Amino acid sequence: MDVFQSGSAVVPATQVEISVSCRNLRDKDAFSKSDPMCVLKSKGFKNQSYQEIGRTEMIKDSLDPEFVKKFLVQYYFEERQLMRFEIYDVDSPSAKLNHHDYLGTFEASLGELVSAPGGTTESRLRGHGSGNFGTITIRVEEVCTNKEEISLQFSAKNLDKKDFFGKSDPFLVFYRANEDNSYTVVHKTEVVKNNLNPTWRPFGVAVRTLCNGDYDRSIKIECYDWDSDGTHDLIGEFTTNLRELAKGPGAHNEYQVTLMSSRIIQIHSFLDYIKGGMQMNFTVAIDFTASNGNPSHPTSLHYINSQQLNQYSSAITSVGEIIQDYDSDKVFPVLGFGAKLPDGSISHEFAVNFNPNNPYCAGVGGILQAYYNCITKVQLYGPTNFAPVINHIARFAAQSVNGSNYYVLLIITDGVISDMNYTKEAIVKCSALPMSIIIVGVGDAEFDAMDELDSDNDRLSYRGNYAERDIVQFVPFRDFIGGRYGNDMNLSKGYLAKEILAEVPEQVVQYMKKRGIAPQKPSQNARSVVNTQPTAMGSQRGAAPPPPMGNSRGPVPPAPVGNNAQTPYPSMGQSQTANVPYPQSGDLKKKEIG
Repeated sequence: MDVFQSGSAVVPATQVEISVSCRNLRDKDAFSKSDPMCVLKSKGFKNQSYQEIGRTEMIKDSLDPEFVKKFLVQYYFEERQLMRFEIYDVDSPSAKLNHHDYLGTFEASLGELVSAPGGTTESRLRGHGSGNFGTITIRVEEVCTNKEEISLQFSAKNLDKKDFFGKSDPFLVFYRANEDNSYTVVHKTEVVKNNLNPTWRPFGVAVRTLCNGDYDRSIKIECYDWDSDGTHDLIGEFTTNLRELAKGPGAHNEYQVTLMSSRIIQIHSFLDYIKGGMQMNFTVAIDFTASNGNPSHPTSLHYINSQQLNQYSSAITSVGEIIQDYDSDKVFPVLGFGAKLPDGSISHEFAVNFNPNNPYCAGVGGILQAYYNCITKVQLYGPTNFAPVINHIARFAAQSVNGSNYYVLLIITDGVISDMNYTKEAIVKCSALPMSIIIVGVGDAEFDAMDELDSDNDRLSYRGNYAERDIVQFVPFRDFIGGRYGNDMNLSKGYLAKEILAEVPEQVVQYMKKRGIAPQKPSQNARSVVNTQPTAMGSQRGAAPPPPMGNSRGPVPPAPVGNNAQTPYPSMGQSQTANVPYPQSGDLKKKEIG
């Protein structure tokens, strides 16, 4: 049996490299083409305005720039990091942006960019007024930890003569292969004027930049004849890799070594699985038990105040706004438990939108809409049973154990668990499935039992069976109210989400590693295309409006919904994972949870 490692792993920040190119930019110069540069700004929950991260170089006389300079950004799954790409036509040496002509903007969260197919996002730029402002292509790649640099020098002989009245003015452009088999420019040499047998100056380039530490990754080198108007003529090209370049000129270095054994273990990251197409499936389960208090009274945890979110709403938005960036269709099933429904039945597993065949809500706004509607139609009841909603998600996770999907269940509750033994057994069984459980405790109740489920120090067990891995994270909401957060609800929500989601990437990787699942290769043609229609500055990003709540998404496999209190919910002994009447895999579509 694998050694179980308890404790919360410290999740290090991941550094990603962002490459930018544009096509068909607007021409702001009267007698030549624009001289574009890109400015990257970011905004997190800790600051209210965008802060500049950096700028690319300026590319002279080009409406289709491929910027050499990359942006290095610290990526945190548990935070929503908004990115703004601003394109300017450089008109002077001034560092002030208002001294240059604005060409267009694109905005997205870093989560959206890293989860785009192949790590590539294409979008139309937005600008002032109407019309076409051109397109931007953004590539995001996780940065390796390689700290090497390679020094290179090139020469050429008998190059083709491209100029009518003189010799060529050659320079080299170096490209590295992307994971989707496209290429990104990483270096340009100086121009050697009027020379068909040039020798370029030596230069150093980080191995991380040249090939992201992969010595066998393809490197393409193109030779151009420089023209002052930017229409450089291609002289020729070839491909190689760092392993070949590192051999140096002439004969290869020789070594005499006896190899006894060799084994290379590939370590995969959370972003590797995201870029390989793994879908994060997010489900919310809301506690509708009577201990929350009468929803019509301001003291109730379910009290709806148009001026401020209650703790349930805050927990939903804190987590949902981040995790929705990793979901392709951004619709989420929402379940409730502990309520008496309009038909008089008491349920611990019902669709909050009252559509058991289609419990989906469009985005975080749709979740809140369904929750606010539900609270006016049900009677808060009890008891506080977790096992039904946990088993509900487990049935679907059990149908997707190949690494294509990972399920995150957010349970928001105010009280002590009534079915602790069933819940513990459910979690132990779920620890072998691709799912994580997040529990947010609201109100002032004692949550001692929750610490047992969040087995950071001791491995959770039930009747001698031990959890394969820690999949539960418990956070009391009250820890994020007041104190250093003051009355700033946005700051409270940001830190709450950071605490809640910090362990999810490591839990995903642990599951994949235990199952020996490698990430899929990004499709060669995979890319995210957004904002395909030109829009005026300040309008929406071109996303289609969410479908009306309750709109059918096709047949959904049946699942037990609305269990009556007089008929006890089947014990875990009766509804073990292997014995539950699961939906047939042929009927199970992505995220169709009944």
